[in-house]
Amino acid sequence: MLKIGILIYQNVAEMDFVGPLEVLSDVNKLQENSTEVYLVAQTKDVIKAFNGMMILPAYDFSSVPDLDVLVVPGGKGRITEMYNPLMREFILRQEKCAKYITSVCTGAFILAEAGLLNGKKATTFHHALKELDVYPEISVETKKVVDAGRIITAAGVTSGLELGFYLLKILFDEQLAKEVASFMEYEVDVDKL
Repeated sequence: MLKIGILIYQNVAEMDFVGPLEVLSDVNKLQENSTEVYLVAQTKDVIKAFNGMMILPAYDFSSVPDLDVLVVPGGKGRITEMYNPLMREFILRQEKCAKYITSVCTGAFILAEAGLLNGKKATTFHHALKELDVYPEISVETKKVVDAGRIITAAGVTSGLELGFYLLKILFDEQLAKEVASFMEYEVDVDKL
């Protein structure tokens, strides 16, 4: 069973983390015991997301197990979190053991500040592409999902869904990703992800 952690923090964008959480959890409805998906935060205190959703993380940075996949969503709170040394330390610790470190939307900036996008292709929310372009060591692309090996970035907000399906495709297989999309009544061309 794959362990997938989705990072949350104050003012995280709800859709950025709920989309991949839903996709990566729903796989278990079709193929039992495929994934365990956890919400992870710096502390176990209540997180207030950007639009007001209140969330309790399952794990804090000190208690979360080694992950197979880490998903870093974006949102207004990333402006603070991209410079948070504890956030950086946590991501770099997980990068040593995880198969994939991923981001959704402006979560790419948290990965950029951790140095994980240096020399790689990446994407982010379309309104933030110019901001990401400021990092000379990053090759900015305008695709929904950009695979740079162990680091995978997804574009804005709803692209977290596509990231979820892409992860199912590479972690399991294309057929299972298509079946989960069909189960969720979501139209996505998994072949082109």
